[in-house]
Amino acid sequence: MQDLTDNTLMLKVKNGDLDKLGLLYERHKKKLFGFFYNLGNNPSVSEDLVQNVFVRILKYKGSYSGEGIFAAWMFSMARNVHYDYHKKSSSQKISRNISPEDIKGKAEDYLNDAIETDGNKALVKQALEMLPKEKKELLVLSKYRELKFSEIAEIIGCTEGTAKVRVHRALKELRTIFLQLEIV
Repeated sequence: MQDLTDNTLMLKVKNGDLDKLGLLYERHKKKLFGFFYNLGNNPSVSEDLVQNVFVRILKYKGSYSGEGIFAAWMFSMARNVHYDYHKKSSSQKISRNISPEDIKGKAEDYLNDAIETDGNKALVKQALEMLPKEKKELLVLSKYRELKFSEIAEIIGCTEGTAKVRVHRALKELRTIFLQLEIV
């Protein structure tokens, strides 16, 4: 069962074998948790959002075509779940301002070995928080989740070349902000 691809498992889910969704959940729950956590959500909210992604996968299983990479389809849903949550929470004024730095041991991701040393880690996270949402999301997908440009392109609905350019620009802006914070 472990040697079945994600696409094969999802096609089985689509055809009514709902037990395969559990395997997909086990394979991807940590990636999704890291995605939400690195976007600034606290661990509890991140866990809830991971659950919401799989509820949405189940709800929209009929729309899965089997073409493309499953992870790209899943992260597209994750982006929508994230946007929906923050849209809803801002209208309900739910507090979500727990900083990821406040919680140790949950994330061991590294953005860039060259700039993220122990002393600079807080500055990188601060710089990441200052980026526009779209750029922050691109860097989380690219550097924290280590998705390929082709996968990112599929998630955000553009070409692979455009995805490369957008990630490069986001990284450049992050470095600029980081250097400004370092000087201050």
